[in-house]
Amino acid sequence: MHPIDDLRAAVEAAAGDLRDGDPAPKGRLSLERPKKAGFGDYSTNAAMLLAPSLGAPPREVAERLGAKLSERLGASVDRVEVAGPGFLNVFLADAWYVDATHGVLQAGDAWGHGEPEVAQRVNVEYVSANPTGPMTAASARHAAYGDALARMLELSGHEVSREYYFNNAGGQIDRLGASVRALARGEDVPEDGYKGDYVAELAKQIPNAADRTASELGAEASSLIMEGIRETLHAYRVDFDTYFLEGSLHEAHPPDPSPIALAFDRLREQGHLYESDGALWLRTTEFGDDKDRVLQRSTGAPTYFAADVAYQEDKFRRGFDKAIYVLGADHHGYIARLKAIASSLGEDPERVEVPILQFVHIVEGGDRAKMSKRAGDFVTLSELIERIGVDATRWFMLSRSHDSTIDLDIELASKQDPENPVYYVQYAHARLSSIMRNLEPGEAEAALASPAAASGLNDADRELVRRVLAYPGEVREATDRRAPHRIATYALELSQAFSAFWRDSPVLKEPDADRRAFRIALSVATRRTLASALTLLGVSSPESM
Repeated sequence: MHPIDDLRAAVEAAAGDLRDGDPAPKGRLSLERPKKAGFGDYSTNAAMLLAPSLGAPPREVAERLGAKLSERLGASVDRVEVAGPGFLNVFLADAWYVDATHGVLQAGDAWGHGEPEVAQRVNVEYVSANPTGPMTAASARHAAYGDALARMLELSGHEVSREYYFNNAGGQIDRLGASVRALARGEDVPEDGYKGDYVAELAKQIPNAADRTASELGAEASSLIMEGIRETLHAYRVDFDTYFLEGSLHEAHPPDPSPIALAFDRLREQGHLYESDGALWLRTTEFGDDKDRVLQRSTGAPTYFAADVAYQEDKFRRGFDKAIYVLGADHHGYIARLKAIASSLGEDPERVEVPILQFVHIVEGGDRAKMSKRAGDFVTLSELIERIGVDATRWFMLSRSHDSTIDLDIELASKQDPENPVYYVQYAHARLSSIMRNLEPGEAEAALASPAAASGLNDADRELVRRVLAYPGEVREATDRRAPHRIATYALELSQAFSAFWRDSPVLKEPDADRRAFRIALSVATRRTLASALTLLGVSSPESM
């Protein structure tokens, strides 16, 4: 078990002792770090929960609970104190910190891994930028977020499939082709077309572009753009299990109908289709949407929404328990729409999740760069990587909550000093690695083999242990809340705790053999934890800097 889980179990068992063996109330029992120094290492409200059933004042119950808990913890507890209306503050002994550190080491690669009550098959669809231009900074946020979320879900015990949905059908592709043809002919791009150097490059790259149809050129141009998107994302450490083509939803393979036709059949079975003005409609207002949606126009052509329905139905047919769509701020209306699709198909709408990511602004010299793909005026992901690197780009894209706007300061992200948070965190890992390099031969193995009977630990030692122990809980919270920024915050806080440890708790110069061995073990545990957190963010863990 996790050392904190062990401590919680001891509190629950001590509470049970006061109830003559009856289980203690677990639902609201808390075991938390006190917000103020001097109130113990951990504090519990167990006595206040027990007081009504025991018919005694909470502070009296806390005194009795403290005695029982001290018996159970033995040498692991230094003392317990009653505070306020009946909180029990627990001050843990050095022996507990030593044992907890080795508990982390014994967990090995499983440290931070979760075991969900029900493991799910989760489809995470993200980026899905239209193949009408190169990857932009906005897409960089979606890529980092979706990839980090997928990594967190896997660490938490779920089976994850990463998916990119290519909108390679419809009028936008024809407009791209018309834009390429116009430039190949030396003409102005159509008013609703795409501008920018990349379109001119496509016009040069595609043979006979001046003489081909807009549809042909659009298909070939989008294919070339898709190839470039894959390469850019791979350089960004983002790879997908599936690249799903929207066009495949319209394709029938006799005797099998197209996925859109299959979805229509399922909706008819559910009784949610109706015809009006020659068009086919889906009654989504019954499931929280603001209006019913057209699936098939009076011309017989399916709508974009029909593809959305077929795509979700296809995900359910592939056996996913959860479908997560990572969408941008301009898609807020899709939350109700996508959940309505699930309900219309006869599925639980809670199987559909739609995190909405806010905008990204690239700031340089105090000014924000303009971001318009169609106008050809935007910052590409490739340019960001060239300017500040993959690590800094991913860190800054993940350092704020997805529902907050990001202002990515190029100058700050380029700095090679502690003011830059990603540099600060990576430098902590490099320092930890330097400790390992400077140990005597075999010293690390000896320190990890068995807990040293260390005593005289200082505040920096204890705080670093507590920060390391918080990691599994942070992963669990970040995963449940779909909030990778919590991992970035945790990595920074762990690095700050290590900096205090580096300053106040010398490892290589520690004369006491047991304390030196403990600090070596703690350095290894910290290094593993920090590396794991950085891996979740897709950020590298350098050995030296």
